[in-house]
Amino acid sequence: MRKLKETPLSALDAIFTRRSVRSYQHQKVDADTIRALLDAAVQAPTAVHMEPWSFVVVQNDAMLKRYSDAAKASWVQDAAKYEALHVPKLGRGFAARVGDPAFSIFYDAGTLIVICARPLGPFVEADCWLAAENLMLAASALGLGTCCIGSAVPVLNKPDVKSELGIPDDAKAVVPIIVGVPAGAVKDVPRKAPAILSWKK
Repeated sequence: MRKLKETPLSALDAIFTRRSVRSYQHQKVDADTIRALLDAAVQAPTAVHMEPWSFVVVQNDAMLKRYSDAAKASWVQDAAKYEALHVPKLGRGFAARVGDPAFSIFYDAGTLIVICARPLGPFVEADCWLAAENLMLAASALGLGTCCIGSAVPVLNKPDVKSELGIPDDAKAVVPIIVGVPAGAVKDVPRKAPAILSWKK
């Protein structure tokens, strides 16, 4: 693991420089850094203080490949349904890439963090996504890259995979996030201006 930035970014710098990274140096994030990211995640807002989140960390290359292959097989079956989600400006569309045996949905990152939740109330998934944003911003501040991998969710919620990962029957995987050292410079991606529907004074 490379030495992280000695001076973390400010909150606003982390927000405005965070990008979804899809190319990584193949190395594992060290345990202390992962714990620091999880500590940041659980500082997120949580409805009625439920704190419904729990975490799974996967750094086993064989498991990551197996989950990637299973997710790709599932997406090949549903390619037409999801084709519009992956636009050409990001390179070859996701639907086309899943047919490549060498392509990993985890982009060869060595660390996957899965945020899980029990169905304790109507806002548990929102809480998990808030925790995910905290984790990603903390990673950005430390010079690491992240990317949410939504296509992994169905595989991670299969009974056999949940059992392998220690996810209880009454819990589910909500947000899979890869974390690692970017393989190169990350391009800036412009955002549209906020669409303000109304502003009543």
